[in-house]
Amino acid sequence: MSYIESEHNKNRFSIATPLYYVNDLPHIGSAYTTMAVDVLGRFERLRGKSVLTITGTDEHGQKIQRTAEAAGSTPQEHCDRVAAGFEELWHKLNIHYDRFIRTTDPRHEHVVNAFFQRVWDNGDIYLGRQQGWYCVSCEEFKEERDLLEGHHCPIHSNREAEWRDEENYFFRLSKYQSQLEALYRDRPDFIQPESRRNEVLSFVERGLQDFSVSRVNLDWGFPVPGDPSHTLYVWFDALLGYVTALLDPDDEPTLENAIAKWWPITIHAIGKDILRFHAVYWPAMWMSAGLPLPNKVFGHGFLTKDGQKMGKSLGNTLNPFELVDRYGSDAVRYYFLKEIEFGRDGDFNETRFKNILNADLANDLGNLLNRTLKMAHKYCQGVVPDLSGAEIPDDCPLKVAGSSLGEEAIAAYESLRFDRACEAVLALVRMGNKYIDDRAPWKLYKQGEQQAVEQILYSVLESVRLAAYLLAPIVPNTSTEIYRQLGYSIDFNDRNSGKTLRDVKESFTVHVRWGTLPNRQTLGQPQPVFSRLE
Repeated sequence: MSYIESEHNKNRFSIATPLYYVNDLPHIGSAYTTMAVDVLGRFERLRGKSVLTITGTDEHGQKIQRTAEAAGSTPQEHCDRVAAGFEELWHKLNIHYDRFIRTTDPRHEHVVNAFFQRVWDNGDIYLGRQQGWYCVSCEEFKEERDLLEGHHCPIHSNREAEWRDEENYFFRLSKYQSQLEALYRDRPDFIQPESRRNEVLSFVERGLQDFSVSRVNLDWGFPVPGDPSHTLYVWFDALLGYVTALLDPDDEPTLENAIAKWWPITIHAIGKDILRFHAVYWPAMWMSAGLPLPNKVFGHGFLTKDGQKMGKSLGNTLNPFELVDRYGSDAVRYYFLKEIEFGRDGDFNETRFKNILNADLANDLGNLLNRTLKMAHKYCQGVVPDLSGAEIPDDCPLKVAGSSLGEEAIAAYESLRFDRACEAVLALVRMGNKYIDDRAPWKLYKQGEQQAVEQILYSVLESVRLAAYLLAPIVPNTSTEIYRQLGYSIDFNDRNSGKTLRDVKESFTVHVRWGTLPNRQTLGQPQPVFSRLE
């Protein structure tokens, strides 16, 4: 199901990654989510929407304090180093973001305190005692029934949860049981995909328990307003980071200013391990504060390597910095978004990685463009044949398939089925290779059938153009190079072309339609658009 088109977001689109925990440098799972968010943001920019893409880091909590102490640094020094690592990786992966929020941002405390006060005034925070098993890595108390043998966390199975008995402030989550059930019933697409929604329904049906929003004996975090002996719990602090990120640079850091323009965010894309916080705790907090609810939460699956869970103890971790340095950003983006259905678990295998990239981008797409360009230079003086899409016979298989591809790809992107968008585009590309082999324009040229040759070459060049346009959110560098060789000056990495919103919308309408390649346009010299991976 696609995301909601409401009056609020009709011409605006906002999307957020999780705010990544800074216990260590980013891993491939963090990169995966952020690549997907970038792709969707790029796609909506192509459509002419005003887009706000949010990412950032969650920097408070006991785990961060302990990690910093173990490394002999202060928590702030540790956070500064790791946050810089996230920004470096996003740059390497050609990820465009508009806001990078850090929860240590001084403005963030103003937003957190204002939100806390609204919840407090509604009577939904109280002082109580918490006893139970606490996973420091999750920053969460675990129910006994959810723990593995030996009180090990099911997510961090190599770590034993710690027994805690302490006084905390609590949020009355149980008060919102019926309201949350009504939310899930009335807005069935609030949680996506369906498998994640079912997980949340199952959890809520077991009965909700109040959760802690503060810690004692912890210095690294914001003090609870009115009681500095308590420090705000990381989740109650971190989730508000999405809101602080909405402030314009010159805005006064108030809650009202933060939610004035972009709230609610169109989609929160997260890993399924933090689904409960975003799909249960988060909306209940907004209900308590009397403010508009989040729009949609999409929980994707986990990644494995060679069929095994990744972990340092197994020696099979996948370093995203090394991966992109070795193969390039387009290769990494394409594999993870084409080969893995966003929402399901997925696997990385280096041999398959190379085979997929070589087959799809180097062979099918790149070679099709190059061989066709060579013939266009030889048979058509290096320009697009003097035809229009309307002059191509209606029974041309590339025209038939290309005419519906735009709508198919749009639907795939809207439903976050990036794999389906890629498959639809590559089907047209493969059809182009078969079409040119079957029609053999080199033979027709020798027979003097120039018109037939030009129709074939126009049809193939136009199909490659359409493919490049629809893949541009995923492989912007490759698509830019294809467009350059087709005679365009469009750079799919340029977010500041100076065009008006209306111009961009009109441009999308043109470029997403088969048969719009300008005739007599001068073509570039054929060059590899994607180098084979060895």
